[in-house]
Order: sequence, then structure tokens, then C-alpha cells
Amino acid sequence: MRNHPVIERMEQHGFLTEQQHFGNDANGNEVFVGDVIFEFNEEFWLEDQLGYGEVQILKTIGAERKLAQ
Repeated sequence: MRNHPVIERMEQHGFLTEQQHFGNDANGNEVFVGDVIFEFNEEFWLEDQLGYGEVQILKTIGAERKLAQ
């Protein structure tokens, strides 16, 4: 079972301040400005929620790894 999104952000980033919401990725994960995403054909995926194989596939098809802005 996953933790509440606020707890996950606190564990990942070490703070509780409200972050600016960027949107939801193709898998339904909340993405905030400053999170690392993969972008391809106007879709994006939160890197922290991807497995090794998924990252390799995205890299192979030419997805761009960048910060959500």
C-alpha cells in the first residue's frame, strides 16, 4: 500500500511546504514542479514511479528526461 502523497513528498524531498502542481502523468501520478519526468509525444511519466525496464523503453523510443516546469 502506498503512503499518502504528502508523506511521499516529505520522504523524497524532506519538506512539507506546498509545491506547485504540474499535473498528473500518464499513469495518474501527481507530478509537481521540479520532479523528474520523461516526456514523449505530449505525454509524460514521473521517473520515481517507473521501473528499470520502463525507463529503458522510454529512453529507447526517444523520450526526453527533464524537470517538470
